Order: sequence, then structure tokens, then C-alpha cells
Amino acid sequence: MALRHTEFTEAGAFVVAIDVDFPGQHAAMIEKLNLPFPMLSDPNRSLAITPYGVADEYDRRNIAVPTTVVVGADGSEVWRRVSRDSPDRPVEDEALEVVRGLSLDPVQQPPRRRGTPEPGKYAMPFRELRSYYRGAKFAALAMGRRYPEATDDSKVYAALMDRYMADVTTMYRIIREKGDPPEPSR
Repeated sequence: MALRHTEFTEAGAFVVAIDVDFPGQHAAMIEKLNLPFPMLSDPNRSLAITPYGVADEYDRRNIAVPTTVVVGADGSEVWRRVSRDSPDRPVEDEALEVVRGLSLDPVQQPPRRRGTPEPGKYAMPFRELRSYYRGAKFAALAMGRRYPEATDDSKVYAALMDRYMADVTTMYRIIREKGDPPEPSR
């Protein structure tokens, strides 16, 4: 959603991410990926993740299932897309179509507040993301060949990894053009 953020605000949407990481980890992710929207912290999943019914009960990391929720101007839920698992990510086109259908006035997203970046011990440096996604793509395709019943899912996941690699390339170009190269370390 970062690369299409302007489309969302022009359609009248404020974009906010919510996950289980702590604010310092969010600050590190926002800085690393140059995100134009805030990330809110729900480390024990009690504020939004469990009430929205998107806690991933099968993942021992105590995370949420990737979900996109569109909330209308009156505060009511208008649309939701809950993924099956972490690799099954929502596609921005679906949410953007719903938001545009609400016929809202364009909005200005308030500037994000800078926090103190504190990357988690497993945080991946920006410069390694493309290689990571490339490896994930080829592992998924190999699993699809090994397990024919998973071929369709492996192709969908591989296409998602292609999209992520393209997004990282675009983000890197944008960051370089701003004269703010991605971080050299974790």
C-alpha cells in the first residue's frame, strides 16, 4: 500500500497498519521502507487484532493473519479481506475499488510521527529483501513441483514474490532519488 498510498488518500482513505510489533520496531520498519502511513502497535492482540477476529491462532509468534479492513466515515466496517495465512496477502486493487465506491472526498494523511527505530533481532536489512523474495519464489515453485496438489498455490505465491521484488526495486529507486539510501545495517 505504500507505493499506492496517494491513490488511497485521493479516494478518501486514511491508511493505517496494525500489528503485534512494538513502536520501536514499527519506527524501524517505517524508516526502512519509507512508509507514508503510521503503524499502530497491538503486542498482546487485545486492542484490534482479537476484536477484529484476525488473530492467527496457528502461528506460535502470536501474530495476526494479514487483513485489510475498510472502515466507512461513520466508523462502520464496510469491507474486509482476511488472508488464509501470512503469505496470502491482500491485493490493493480490491480495497481501492471499495474505497472509491464510497465516493469520499480526498484526504490529507497526517504526517507520520517519527519514533526511535529499534529493529527486532530478526529484522531484515532493506538491501537483502530482494534476495529473500527471490529465494522464497523459487522455494514455492519447487514445492509446487514436488507436491502437485500445491501447484496452484505455489504459482500464486511466486507471483506475489515477483510483485514484492518489483516493489522493493521501485522503493529503492524512490529512496535513492530522495537522497536517502536504505540503511546499511539492521
